[in-house]
Amino acid sequence: MTEVLGARSFDHPTQKRDYEGPISIKEILGELDGQFPMDEAVIEALPQGFTFVSVEHYGNSAWTVTGKVIALSLERDEKPFFLKVAYGDHGGTMLLGEFESSKIIYGLMPDFIPEPFGYGRYKVPNPATYFYLSEFIDMDVTSAPEPVEFTSKLAELHRRSKSPTGKFGFHVTTCDGKMEHTVEWEESWAVFYQKLLVGVCKLDVETNGPWPELERATKQVATHVVPRLLGALQSEGRHIKPSIIHGDLWEGNLGVNMETGDVIMYDAGSYYAHNEMELGHWRAEFSSHLRSKIYTRHYLRNYPAAEPVEEFDDRNRLYSIKSAINYSAGHPGNIMRQTAYNNMCYLCEKYAPIEGIDKYDPQIDPSITGARIIVHEGLI
Repeated sequence: MTEVLGARSFDHPTQKRDYEGPISIKEILGELDGQFPMDEAVIEALPQGFTFVSVEHYGNSAWTVTGKVIALSLERDEKPFFLKVAYGDHGGTMLLGEFESSKIIYGLMPDFIPEPFGYGRYKVPNPATYFYLSEFIDMDVTSAPEPVEFTSKLAELHRRSKSPTGKFGFHVTTCDGKMEHTVEWEESWAVFYQKLLVGVCKLDVETNGPWPELERATKQVATHVVPRLLGALQSEGRHIKPSIIHGDLWEGNLGVNMETGDVIMYDAGSYYAHNEMELGHWRAEFSSHLRSKIYTRHYLRNYPAAEPVEEFDDRNRLYSIKSAINYSAGHPGNIMRQTAYNNMCYLCEKYAPIEGIDKYDPQIDPSITGARIIVHEGLI
């Protein structure tokens, strides 16, 4: 813990040397040697009337340094705040996206996400350091969320939200893990998803290397399957509303407020999407509780599947490909690259057959086999 109480200067171990290129959190933590990287900019972001007391490491994350700030109110009561710190321009993009996402969700449903208080850049010049400050909530992050309450709240968020442009997209870049979303505004959901999927598949190839069959399947899904499956949502008089989604909604970003019992989500990387997009994460191997069909069934009772209803599962499979390939791009060599490819093969066989890719194999389909991977909290 760093005790300060009224001080206005901080040691920044990371200033010992110049940083060039991407900076890993492992590298930063090694430089910090147990000290939390605090800065005057965070103090200035505290709500009016609060005085900084101390900060300590709290929780864990693959892409950021996380901590708990203690501050005193005017009445001399202690209040904790949650602080997240990231490095480099990409770190700034991640945290700005989370801040803007959280502001929108909190404005719609303040009992569903910690209150966001501030985003900014540290005054220390090197390395470029960014922060996100929010309400601190003591959460149980191990128990399964109660299906009825959770899905009801999620559906309500999707219903209440309204795109400021009437289009699909977002006003700043957001991220799923460390991977940036392609979020330029689009009238067509099919066009938006096509660009989103192609963008993350490109990142996967850059991380994991070429795979001609996967790249051929990706092109076929993007140019033929997506227009067919998702184009149907906005054809023949059909309409879907752009809804704000969390953008990375799995168990690792959910908890239960220990004081109120409310289900809470965090680490948002939002954009305005077809509401069913949110459920694609639940099909992926990194999900555990949410893979139970009870969650999807309860959600659909609150927010019925779009027409054509009979194509809901195929859309869910399509949306899960983005989740799987995104995970693959962030975790080189992971099995979920194979899962994404296998699901592409299924959709190509059904909607747009093509030579030069493999046959879909149900024996390696986790939605059939129940296979899953173990993910440590906070690491996707």
